[in-house]
Amino acid sequence: MFGLANKLLIAPKDYLANELTATVRHEYVQGEVYAMVGASDGHVTINVNLITLIKAHLRGSACKAYVNDMKVRIGEDEAFYYPDLLVCCDPADHQRNHFKQAPLLIIEILSTSTEAYDRGDKFAFYRQLASLQEYILVNTRSYRVEVFRRNAQHRWELFSFFGAEACMELASIGLTCSLLDVYEDVDFGLV
Repeated sequence: MFGLANKLLIAPKDYLANELTATVRHEYVQGEVYAMVGASDGHVTINVNLITLIKAHLRGSACKAYVNDMKVRIGEDEAFYYPDLLVCCDPADHQRNHFKQAPLLIIEILSTSTEAYDRGDKFAFYRQLASLQEYILVNTRSYRVEVFRRNAQHRWELFSFFGAEACMELASIGLTCSLLDVYEDVDFGLV
């Protein structure tokens, strides 16, 4: 059995180099690398709906939306995550080709296997990003979206949106949209 002392850690530069040619995406957290698993039908459908809504809304602005193949760098190479969707408005980020480090908005679409991590440790890392104004968690099993928004005192406030008729507000980008639009074509009966 391997103890903590025997754990093999990878350097950030090696991780980044390997990701350029990897056939499977990996997230990086303090020297450890974790393979990303595939997504459910509902997960993918929600992501397509969100990118469609957000991309159309951002057209003509200085902000750009990126989907799940773009990494976010946390700190001095402490972690690299692949959020389901992120929005960056920082011109310096637009010049970075393989990762962004100043997102305004990050969206994670929850799955049963990652929900606890997305709410806990991953959100703790994301909160280190001074640029981040909103962190959104989207449920795949029901019409439920949670928006964590940084307030003027730099504290995180929770805004919950439930039910098909609800509208969620993404204040960081000035977008309000119906959960019916977010969940369009999602079959909650699929397992």
